[in-house]
Amino acid sequence: MGNAMKSTPVATRSENNASTPCLTSSEILVVIHDYPSANISEPIFRTGEKLKVLAEEGPWWKVCSVQTAVENYIPNDHIAKVYHGWLFEGVARQKAEELLRLPGNVVGSFMIRDSTKKRGDYSLSVRHRSVMHYRICRLPNNWYYISPRLTFQCLEELVDHYSDIADGLCCVLTTPCLALPANPGNLTSPEPTVVMRHHLDWSSVDRTQGNSQLSFGVRHSMADYLSLAGSEDAWQGKSNRKKKSKSIYVMPNYEFNSLSMEED
Repeated sequence: MGNAMKSTPVATRSENNASTPCLTSSEILVVIHDYPSANISEPIFRTGEKLKVLAEEGPWWKVCSVQTAVENYIPNDHIAKVYHGWLFEGVARQKAEELLRLPGNVVGSFMIRDSTKKRGDYSLSVRHRSVMHYRICRLPNNWYYISPRLTFQCLEELVDHYSDIADGLCCVLTTPCLALPANPGNLTSPEPTVVMRHHLDWSSVDRTQGNSQLSFGVRHSMADYLSLAGSEDAWQGKSNRKKKSKSIYVMPNYEFNSLSMEED
């Protein structure tokens, strides 16, 4: 296995937390500690490097670097699982700040991680002037909230909402934590997964010619929809922001700025 360094397996996620899916070959790992340590030899995998899992063999996982295509084994306590590009499992507050400060991250880069305060809750870490942390609480019905006035059926809806509007956060969420190595060398970084959605200006759509950048199916649907809506003038003055999912529940008469900041 190359470097014959043994490690103690990390604890797996509780079976009671059913909101996190099983890791598949298409999911990504991120290195949270250089392996091997720089005081032993030149690291094969560096902190922040993204990996794909090839095989799980007890406490040792065979992985392939997304950036360099290098294949090797790494102890499973040196990596964190990443779901949806932004849900980091096994990352503590201090490590989240370290990863979000790595090159490639910008204002609005973010991750969601397990809360250290309450089992089953999460924390949202966002890069701004400094790294800000917000507690994501989970209700008995498994809905989530940062501010109790606004709840979400799942974490994906929460991310979608705060990617459109800051709504009390330090800034809008822009892109998941890229987690690139501090010294990337000749690594080729992948294109960032942008979360912020830019909505289509329906009033600018040419009914007859359509938009060459859109597929035929989308253009056809748009043409039908616009023909039913009448003239383009009917669209003027209306917001082009997409309505939020109906699974978002707004609690009335609640203070706007009551966000759950995570404490040390």
